[in-house]
Amino acid sequence: MILPRILILVCLFSSCVSFPLIQDKLNSYTKQKHLHTISRISLPPDPAPEAVSPSYNVDSASNITTFNVQSFGAIGDGVTDDTQAFKMAWDTACQAEKSGILLVPKGYSFMIQSTNTTIFTGPCKSGITFQIDGTIMPPDGPDSWPITSSKKQWLVFYRINGMSLQGGGVIDGRGEKWWNLPCKPHKAPNGKTLPSVCDSPVAIRFFMSSNLTVQGLEVKNSPKFHLRFDVCQDVDIELLNINSPAQSPNTDGIHIENTKNVKIYNSVISTGDDCVSIGAGCYNVDIRNITCGPSHGISIGSLGVRNSRACVSNITVSDSVIRHSDNGVRIKTWQGGLGSVSKVTFHNIYMDTVRNPIIIDQYYCLTKHCPNQTSAVSISDILYSNIKGTYDVRSPPMRFACSDSFPCTNLTLSEVELLPIKSQVVSNPFCWNAYGTMQTLTIPPVFCLLEGLPQSMQQSDSAGC
Repeated sequence: MILPRILILVCLFSSCVSFPLIQDKLNSYTKQKHLHTISRISLPPDPAPEAVSPSYNVDSASNITTFNVQSFGAIGDGVTDDTQAFKMAWDTACQAEKSGILLVPKGYSFMIQSTNTTIFTGPCKSGITFQIDGTIMPPDGPDSWPITSSKKQWLVFYRINGMSLQGGGVIDGRGEKWWNLPCKPHKAPNGKTLPSVCDSPVAIRFFMSSNLTVQGLEVKNSPKFHLRFDVCQDVDIELLNINSPAQSPNTDGIHIENTKNVKIYNSVISTGDDCVSIGAGCYNVDIRNITCGPSHGISIGSLGVRNSRACVSNITVSDSVIRHSDNGVRIKTWQGGLGSVSKVTFHNIYMDTVRNPIIIDQYYCLTKHCPNQTSAVSISDILYSNIKGTYDVRSPPMRFACSDSFPCTNLTLSEVELLPIKSQVVSNPFCWNAYGTMQTLTIPPVFCLLEGLPQSMQQSDSAGC
């Protein structure tokens, strides 16, 4: 379909969207002053960590104790193993009767290892502020990883209730040597991707925890996911800068699974995979004011792998920008799954050179040989409103590939305007078994949507959600 250029320009700019200045918020956050009293006790030469007498200071004005990791034997030269010092500092702060600050001081780089006995374990007697003003890093690559330690995760916080992980410092995952493993996806000489699987550690994992705040940090170059939340609730994430190269495999910025009541606000995320990925069992998730890309976009899924049940609902993504990414806002499910995705809103999002700005894929598969299956995770009540910008002409701007047995229902589009970045020809959307309405005329028009509800549809298994 060829549209007059004037009409295109009028439609594109007829409704401007504005987004808060995320970078200004990040800069202002790092300028905030933190009142810490750092211990000046000089340590004996080259002490063994267990021989150090831990010391910490109390701010008499606020009655808050500061536990400086250097007072527990941490060296901070980027080479010495500071694991034991961090464990001692955590255990002391965790057992304190009143809330305290575990301080990682500015100007130092601390190397800590993954251990089979989780370093940061609760429950604690009171809340903890984990203040990272310096740099924390793991061993440099798989050859330096402890043989007896799991390669699936690095920093783990387990059974914590009431914690803030914050500061102006850096968590550096040193992931390059992991990305280059032969078992990682690589491009073959003929241009095809060679998929494979091997363990790489998630940089930061929260497991079975609640009332969490993560803010202000730079998290970069994770071997795998940068942050992951499993079986958590009441999570506030804000003012993060997450970055890894566009070609780094499986480096999702934030992944949540079986987690509810999550807020992800005012952050900049650039990774080799999804900026944010939402797995099974997630409810009440609000994502707002995110600058995302390069990346694979913001995704719900993949869900229903290996015939599993997946339940996701009450998800909102708004006031965000997605740039130079393979996907924009995406819902992806495997054939054969059970459960449902419902009550999802994508609102006020600008797409800048995105290959698939809007996509639902109920045929998600990592190879070309996935068998067809009847059951599916049902998808319903999805709203796309005020989504505008440009797309890469290699793919249609909107793709709704829905299950034969469980069609997508109640899809609603309003004020959607997507134009090709290097062409005057607007590609037609793709629909398969997708039911919904256009509340306003979209660009391009989605005339392929089916009206009403399907007359015959297998009994949905969403009742189990």
